[in-house]
Amino acid sequence: MTGFAENRRVATVALVVRNYDEAIAWYVGKLDFVLTEDVDLGGGKRWVTVAPADRHGARLLLAEASGDLQASCIGNQTGGRVFLFLETDDFARDHALMLEKGVEFREAPRHEAYGTVAVFADLHGNLWDLIQPKR
Repeated sequence: MTGFAENRRVATVALVVRNYDEAIAWYVGKLDFVLTEDVDLGGGKRWVTVAPADRHGARLLLAEASGDLQASCIGNQTGGRVFLFLETDDFARDHALMLEKGVEFREAPRHEAYGTVAVFADLHGNLWDLIQPKR
């Protein structure tokens, strides 16, 4: 035992967005995420979270940019690297549905040692992997 609690997990990942409502519409409409919280914090700020419908894994905190520095990071939070990984149990199904909904894939699906994967961009250009891991 290291002194840390045994039951810890990454629960929420902040994603800087241009506009709360635009981001909610994209994640709910394109990825079939659910809006899990939308709390008015006053002063134009909100606590907005979305998550996959089954609520497995971390949720996203959609954080509207405040100021020029944060705005300059929209769409490039990781310097052009894949930022988030959306795991699925049926790659072909989800890839087809996402294409139907207008999600922009940056490459054709490929088979790797770790699973089937393709990179897509969110509404601001952040890169994601849609991945069906090998089991």
